[in-house]
Amino acid sequence: MSAVLQSVLIATVVAVLIGILVHRSPIGSSISTAVASAILTVPSFALLGLLIPVLGLGVAPTITALVLYALLPILRNTIIGLSSVDPAVTDAARGVGMNRLRVLTAIELPLAWPAILAGIRVSTQLIMGILAIAAYAKGPGLGNLIFSGLARLGSPNAVPQALVGTVLIVVLALVLDGIYVLVGRLTTSRGIRD
Repeated sequence: MSAVLQSVLIATVVAVLIGILVHRSPIGSSISTAVASAILTVPSFALLGLLIPVLGLGVAPTITALVLYALLPILRNTIIGLSSVDPAVTDAARGVGMNRLRVLTAIELPLAWPAILAGIRVSTQLIMGILAIAAYAKGPGLGNLIFSGLARLGSPNAVPQALVGTVLIVVLALVLDGIYVLVGRLTTSRGIRD
């Protein structure tokens, strides 16, 4: 689970920064979204296979792959969230003397936060499943239980071991999603939520 949280944190920082840079440019938004979409279409076994010769086995290729897969939902939702901020609100903020950075941090990002958080939730659910495949690259996670169970298919404990790994992944994904719902309630202004 810590690999997922680290990956989502890194992907959020990268995707939000890219979203901030490109959300005002239709061409920039399209290109960045297309690149992130293309990454998402690469099968996880293939991506891990490409990363292993460069990064070796273990945590590095796992985190790199998870970050790459987590980018699209966060990036797309950041662009959508920032683009949907009413220009009249930002004009009013500039009218009272706020500079561009202050408008971004005090107005635009808080208004876009529910959309960004929704992207983070989707990315987390997506990479929880992909993390299981990271056992192929000797990465961390419950995928090791699944792979070792499947490797001993035919023995009495093989299927239960694989099922335990699968169920634990689903339970952890649901727990994380519940935490995100709570974070959303605590960090979203009541005026935006209602």
